[in-house]
Amino acid sequence: MFTDAFNRFFFRLFPLPKILSAPSFGLDISDESLKFIELTATKDGIRVGRHGERAIPLGVIESGKIKDPKKMEEILSALRKEEGVKSVRVSLPEEQVYLFQLRLEKTGLKHIREGIELALEERVPIPASEAIFDYDLVDEDAQSLEVQVATIPKNVIENYLLIFKHSQMRVQSFELEAQAISRAVVKKGDLETYMIVDFGKKRTGIFIVSRGIVMFTSTLDVGGVMLTNMIQKSFKISFEEAEKMKQQYGLQRNVVNKEIFAVLLNSVSILRDEIAKHFLYWHTHKDEENQNNPSIKKIILCGGDSNLIGLADYISVSMKTPVKMANVWTNILSTENYIPEVNFKQALSFATALGLALGDFNKN
Repeated sequence: MFTDAFNRFFFRLFPLPKILSAPSFGLDISDESLKFIELTATKDGIRVGRHGERAIPLGVIESGKIKDPKKMEEILSALRKEEGVKSVRVSLPEEQVYLFQLRLEKTGLKHIREGIELALEERVPIPASEAIFDYDLVDEDAQSLEVQVATIPKNVIENYLLIFKHSQMRVQSFELEAQAISRAVVKKGDLETYMIVDFGKKRTGIFIVSRGIVMFTSTLDVGGVMLTNMIQKSFKISFEEAEKMKQQYGLQRNVVNKEIFAVLLNSVSILRDEIAKHFLYWHTHKDEENQNNPSIKKIILCGGDSNLIGLADYISVSMKTPVKMANVWTNILSTENYIPEVNFKQALSFATALGLALGDFNKN
């Protein structure tokens, strides 16, 4: 049903006609919503066009798997009709993707893909015949190659392609969410190692990017909604009131905020512990060549709830590592010359969609 070309490019970009004026749409799909954003090249540089968010009802998508195709087709068809979106770059659900490093000896190796395929079933819990994979070259010497491999079940891709086909929308590419985010928040050409924490409404993605390649991903069921629910339950107030309190006080530790701080700390400490676990693992385990991994230079925060007051400082102090809020415009535009319609908080939640759309302008 699917060609080898699709196999090769599931998380690379399909080649496109080089028409600078053609807009690029990034579409970020999660269990609870889809976010879309358009980037267009103009004589003054890249500009932001149509953008927005659509809710996805509970149960339509679960852990990245489409459970209600008809409802999802309705949502996508409405997006096409209302916004005129016909061609999109789409993020793949991290929960369904397997990443691993592999060292391949050059002796007797005719094709890299064949070498990976032989090793696939030892590394991932799905048969090679049921998997789609792609790779990035990490290192090479006279005797061997080191590759970073991303694998996803074929049926996950097939289901996504089918709903887009029925919705009359063309998929230009599928890409790892982590790769799209790193394209948006790490300066092009920067080969340092970063941990990216995507703190969303209901889940948090933790990624490690080194030399421009996603080396590790993990997903945690902790997000901004959990923090709001904790405040709501503790103070017996409405969800809306709890959300306001969270935004107003955050993790400020003072007399006025003492009770809210204590409530939030219970949930945020889970996130901190998960970050610390992966941070420690990265720095204490060897790579395929039995070499130390490069040190993580800093932690970058993005996602709709990442601008919680005090969160960056709390993680920085706990981890003894620099933490900064992401600049999702770093590879797109200078805010000194152009102020996009998407405000700072919105932009943090659009990191994936922006990174996807940026693929047309910033190949990596």
